[in-house]
Amino acid sequence: MSLGLLHEVVLGLTGDRLAARAIQVCLHTFSFPQPMMLGMELSDVMRTTGAVRRFTDDPLPDDVLERILDNARFAPTGGNRQGSHVIVVRDVQTRKTLADLSVTGARRYTAQVKNGEFPWNPTKPMKVTPEEVAATEAGPYLPFVYCSAVLVVCVDLNVCAAFDQHLDRVGLIAGASVYPFVWNILLAARNEGFGGALATVTVAEEPRVKELLGIPEDYAVAALLPIGKPVKQVHKLTRKPVSEIATRDRFDGEPFRA
Repeated sequence: MSLGLLHEVVLGLTGDRLAARAIQVCLHTFSFPQPMMLGMELSDVMRTTGAVRRFTDDPLPDDVLERILDNARFAPTGGNRQGSHVIVVRDVQTRKTLADLSVTGARRYTAQVKNGEFPWNPTKPMKVTPEEVAATEAGPYLPFVYCSAVLVVCVDLNVCAAFDQHLDRVGLIAGASVYPFVWNILLAARNEGFGGALATVTVAEEPRVKELLGIPEDYAVAALLPIGKPVKQVHKLTRKPVSEIATRDRFDGEPFRA
């Protein structure tokens, strides 16, 4: 209904020209230039955004993908430096190459899992031999091939604050400037009826990924996200209860419960 027509309706119902004009002015003041998008409840999105690796042939239009990224970009970054960069890979051959580059990481992953190890773990040395890894069968990461697009998320290392860089363990802190953005992408995709997965197996071949995509030397590849329409939309996820993941005051404190 136009604002002019609304004015006439209110005037006809009330006979009060001043009231009709006031309502018209208020609605004009608070009107939106574009129709508002009705999305899911935030808690529902958070509780139903699972890893999606099987996709239909339904397209992911550019305008929807742009809206996903437009919402995701409001994720926090250290110092608000916003060092993330997304490469939207739609080219089929490039996606196949990325899938093939995942084999190196997948081969060791598979070999260690078969040996009862936590794969690629930075605190426990690998027990399988390089020869056993080389002999392990592992295929390409097929979600890259069958999705609508692969989002390669990079981060500028020049703007990351790595407060743990001198600690005697693998670094994690720099990821605080990129992974909230990555997760926002998946949440925004779920809100639009699409889905994806946070894949990192291909990063084992990061130099070749950089060469393939023209990524500058001082950028790191943080994640590769296959995005598309899920074959089956998950509506319930299985996760540990709060009492198993939170404690009071200390790591060894009482389980946190209300």
